[in-house]
Amino acid sequence: MKYTNTIEINLPRQRVIDLFDNPENMKAWQPGLVSFTHNSGVPGEEGAKSTLIYKTGKREVEMIETVIKRDLPYEFSGSYEMKGIYNSIQNYFIEKSPEVTVWKSQSEFTFKGIMRFLAPLMKNSFKKQSLDFMQRFKSFAESNG
Repeated sequence: MKYTNTIEINLPRQRVIDLFDNPENMKAWQPGLVSFTHNSGVPGEEGAKSTLIYKTGKREVEMIETVIKRDLPYEFSGSYEMKGIYNSIQNYFIEKSPEVTVWKSQSEFTFKGIMRFLAPLMKNSFKKQSLDFMQRFKSFAESNG
Protein backbone atom coordinates (compact mmCIF):
# COMPACT_ATOMS: atom_id res chain seq x y z
CA MET A 1 0.00 0.00 0.00
CA LYS A 2 1.41 3.38 -1.05
CA TYR A 3 0.18 6.94 -0.71
CA THR A 4 1.44 10.52 -0.70
CA ASN A 5 0.33 13.48 1.43
CA THR A 6 1.39 17.09 0.88
CA ILE A 7 0.89 20.14 3.07
CA GLU A 8 2.06 23.77 2.97
CA ILE A 9 3.54 25.28 6.11
CA ASN A 10 3.72 29.05 6.38
CA LEU A 11 7.29 29.16 7.67
CA PRO A 12 10.77 29.25 6.13
CA ARG A 13 12.14 25.78 5.42
CA GLN A 14 14.95 26.05 7.99
CA ARG A 15 12.48 26.85 10.77
CA VAL A 16 10.32 23.88 9.73
CA ILE A 17 13.38 21.63 9.87
CA ASP A 18 14.44 22.98 13.27
CA LEU A 19 11.03 22.09 14.70
CA PHE A 20 10.66 18.77 12.83
CA ASP A 21 14.14 17.55 13.73
CA ASN A 22 13.75 18.00 17.48
CA PRO A 23 12.44 14.81 19.17
CA GLU A 24 11.30 16.91 22.14
CA ASN A 25 8.61 18.40 19.89
CA MET A 26 7.09 15.09 18.80
CA LYS A 27 4.54 14.86 21.61
CA ALA A 28 3.16 18.25 20.57
CA TRP A 29 2.03 16.95 17.18
CA GLN A 30 1.83 13.16 17.50
CA PRO A 31 -1.17 12.37 19.70
CA GLY A 32 -0.79 9.27 21.80
CA LEU A 33 3.01 9.32 21.79
CA VAL A 34 4.09 8.08 25.20
CA SER A 35 7.84 7.88 24.68
CA PHE A 36 10.67 8.18 22.17
CA THR A 37 13.80 6.32 23.27
CA HIS A 38 17.06 6.30 21.34
CA ASN A 39 18.50 2.77 21.08
CA SER A 40 21.61 2.81 18.89
CA GLY A 41 23.66 4.82 16.42
CA VAL A 42 24.11 8.59 16.43
CA PRO A 43 20.70 10.11 17.33
CA GLY A 44 18.86 11.33 14.23
CA GLU A 45 21.60 10.17 11.85
CA GLU A 46 21.42 7.44 9.21
CA GLY A 47 21.29 4.00 10.82
CA ALA A 48 20.10 5.28 14.21
CA LYS A 49 17.38 3.20 15.86
CA SER A 50 14.79 4.38 18.36
CA THR A 51 11.73 2.92 20.05
CA LEU A 52 8.46 4.82 19.90
CA ILE A 53 5.54 3.86 22.13
CA TYR A 54 2.03 5.11 21.37
CA LYS A 55 -1.10 4.67 23.42
CA THR A 56 -4.21 4.02 21.36
CA GLY A 57 -7.27 3.52 23.49
CA LYS A 58 -6.30 1.13 26.26
CA ARG A 59 -3.39 -0.52 24.48
CA GLU A 60 0.17 0.50 23.82
CA VAL A 61 1.81 0.02 20.44
CA GLU A 62 5.59 -0.17 20.13
CA MET A 63 7.49 0.50 16.94
CA ILE A 64 11.13 0.69 15.99
CA GLU A 65 12.27 3.65 13.91
CA THR A 66 15.38 3.36 11.76
CA VAL A 67 16.71 6.49 10.08
CA ILE A 68 17.26 5.57 6.42
CA LYS A 69 18.29 8.90 4.91
CA ARG A 70 19.10 12.26 6.45
CA ASP A 71 19.75 14.99 3.93
CA LEU A 72 18.25 17.98 5.71
CA PRO A 73 16.87 20.44 4.88
CA TYR A 74 15.74 18.47 1.82
CA GLU A 75 14.87 14.96 2.97
CA PHE A 76 14.40 12.81 6.05
CA SER A 77 13.40 9.18 5.51
CA GLY A 78 12.89 6.34 7.91
CA SER A 79 11.36 2.95 8.47
CA TYR A 80 8.91 2.05 11.20
CA GLU A 81 8.41 -1.57 12.22
CA MET A 82 5.83 -3.10 14.49
CA LYS A 83 4.14 -6.47 14.74
CA GLY A 84 2.84 -7.34 11.28
CA ILE A 85 3.59 -3.93 9.74
CA TYR A 86 6.61 -2.38 8.04
CA ASN A 87 6.30 1.26 6.98
CA SER A 88 8.82 3.37 5.10
CA ILE A 89 8.33 7.12 4.88
CA GLN A 90 10.19 9.60 2.70
CA ASN A 91 9.71 13.20 3.87
CA TYR A 92 10.67 15.98 1.47
CA PHE A 93 10.81 19.65 2.42
CA ILE A 94 10.50 21.97 -0.57
CA GLU A 95 11.04 25.71 -0.39
CA LYS A 96 8.02 27.13 -2.23
CA SER A 97 9.02 30.68 -1.28
CA PRO A 98 11.23 32.21 1.42
CA GLU A 99 8.26 32.04 3.83
CA VAL A 100 6.44 28.87 2.69
CA THR A 101 7.61 25.25 2.90
CA VAL A 102 5.91 22.31 1.21
CA TRP A 103 6.16 19.05 3.16
CA LYS A 104 5.63 16.03 0.93
CA SER A 105 5.41 12.64 2.64
CA GLN A 106 5.43 9.36 0.72
CA SER A 107 4.45 6.28 2.71
CA GLU A 108 4.68 2.62 1.78
CA PHE A 109 3.36 -0.18 3.96
CA THR A 110 4.10 -3.89 3.84
CA PHE A 111 1.97 -6.24 5.91
CA LYS A 112 2.53 -9.73 7.31
CA GLY A 113 0.26 -12.32 8.83
CA ILE A 114 -3.32 -11.33 9.57
CA MET A 115 -2.50 -7.71 8.77
CA ARG A 116 -2.24 -8.62 5.05
CA PHE A 117 -5.95 -9.32 5.07
CA LEU A 118 -6.96 -6.32 7.18
CA ALA A 119 -4.77 -3.77 5.39
CA PRO A 120 -7.07 -3.14 2.38
CA LEU A 121 -9.85 -2.20 4.79
CA MET A 122 -7.55 0.20 6.67
CA LYS A 123 -5.89 2.14 3.81
CA ASN A 124 -8.02 5.25 4.26
CA SER A 125 -7.46 5.29 8.02
CA PHE A 126 -3.65 5.05 7.58
CA LYS A 127 -3.65 7.89 5.04
CA LYS A 128 -5.98 9.98 7.20
CA GLN A 129 -3.81 9.48 10.31
CA SER A 130 -0.67 10.49 8.37
CA LEU A 131 -2.37 13.65 7.11
CA ASP A 132 -3.67 14.38 10.62
CA PHE A 133 -0.09 14.22 11.99
CA MET A 134 1.06 16.57 9.22
CA GLN A 135 -1.76 19.03 9.94
CA ARG A 136 -0.96 18.90 13.67
CA PHE A 137 2.70 19.59 12.89
CA LYS A 138 1.71 22.53 10.67
CA SER A 139 -0.40 24.02 13.51
CA PHE A 140 2.37 23.41 16.04
CA ALA A 141 5.07 24.85 13.75
CA GLU A 142 3.14 27.93 12.71
CA SER A 143 2.28 28.72 16.34
CA ASN A 144 5.94 28.26 17.38
CA GLY A 145 7.52 29.82 14.30
